[in-house]
Amino acid sequence: VQLQASGGGLVQAGGSLRLSCASSERTFRTYRMAWFRQAPGKEREFVAAIRRMAESTYYADSVLGRFTISRDNAKNTMYLQMNSLKPEDTALYYCAASVGTPQYDYWGQGTLVTVSS
Repeated sequence: VQLQASGGGLVQAGGSLRLSCASSERTFRTYRMAWFRQAPGKEREFVAAIRRMAESTYYADSVLGRFTISRDNAKNTMYLQMNSLKPEDTALYYCAASVGTPQYDYWGQGTLVTVSS
């Protein structure tokens, strides 16, 4: 399973970005998907997750109400709409896929989000 994350960049506090995670697999719709992030000097942390048919979504408390996870199974792509960005959202953002197991076994290469104050 190959995942390609994109959409990161430099944005001012209060701004917005939309991240994308594309898969080349036709079985994308069978994957449970998620976003994680890792800030400099910190552990990787969960951001948001979405079930296969988008019937449920889950968010970290730190992003609830500001970020929205979604997916388009016809395009084999997952998204993370990030609004009201804060400097503490600065991190390398990774997308991940869970294929038949509780764990996220497949990871994209990460896309860097930098929020300036």
